[in-house]
Amino acid sequence: MSVRNQTRVTEFILLGFGNLKNFNIIFFMLFLIIFILTLIGNLLIILLVSVTPQLQSPMYYFLCHLSLSDLVIAMNTLPNLLGAILLGGIRMTYVDCLTQLYFFCSTTVTECFLLPVMSYDRYLAICNPLRYSSIMDIKCRTCLSLWPWLLGFTLDLIGVFGVSNYDFCRDNIIDHVYCDLSPLQKLSCSDTSILELETFLFSMPLFLFPCGFIIVTYVYIFLAIVRIPSEIGKQKAFSTCSSHLIVVGTFYGTLAAKYMTPSKANTLLMNKMVSLLHTVFTPLFNPIIYSLRNQDIKMALKKVIG
Repeated sequence: MSVRNQTRVTEFILLGFGNLKNFNIIFFMLFLIIFILTLIGNLLIILLVSVTPQLQSPMYYFLCHLSLSDLVIAMNTLPNLLGAILLGGIRMTYVDCLTQLYFFCSTTVTECFLLPVMSYDRYLAICNPLRYSSIMDIKCRTCLSLWPWLLGFTLDLIGVFGVSNYDFCRDNIIDHVYCDLSPLQKLSCSDTSILELETFLFSMPLFLFPCGFIIVTYVYIFLAIVRIPSEIGKQKAFSTCSSHLIVVGTFYGTLAAKYMTPSKANTLLMNKMVSLLHTVFTPLFNPIIYSLRNQDIKMALKKVIG
């Protein structure tokens, strides 16, 4: 036991992409541009919704929360990744690594519950337009937006507490783009089988229940859209719903690839690519998808620029 305590790991080395040799500057500049565009895009949506009266609707209110969660994910992971790319690896304390893991998992769970809330909002707006304003009042949308954050930052305390009880007494090199659950489990010298099973069982309802709810709501939405007599009304409804469906498909697709497959079946390269898609490109593309396919946001942006 004394030998184990003497070799206990107190810090980790995050490699990012490992040894990029002469390409580290190129990759650093690429991801720095992505990071800046992600911040600008999501902050711009929050700003436009806040200052534009035409965007003071529940749909854009929930979109603000989605942009806020994307900002948290990007700011939590990308700065350390940029340092790892530029320096060939950075040192992170044990507490810093667990903190990054907690905020990443919490915001991921928050988006798991936030996307069904957004689909419920579209369901009420299209299938029950006469009662939409009375149902989706300020109190209702405030509760619907706060519950995903509360659940996300509460439920993940259980998983992070389990990781904090791990013993790390061997290698301290994390060959990943951020402190994730899978590489930490591989580095631990404790028995991680119980927590791996808990993570798999916990991720199943987080994936299946929101996805099932979204599928059911969109079945009713599409049936209601088909009955709209105006072609312009159909196009506007389809445009709004398709943007949300693209975001849903990207988010839950990466989530299933990361957490619903056994850890031994995921290769290191595949895990890195899926993690990059989830933490780097999804927060970048979400505001682009909503802004390019939404005429209200385009008009608000033109007014602000003008």
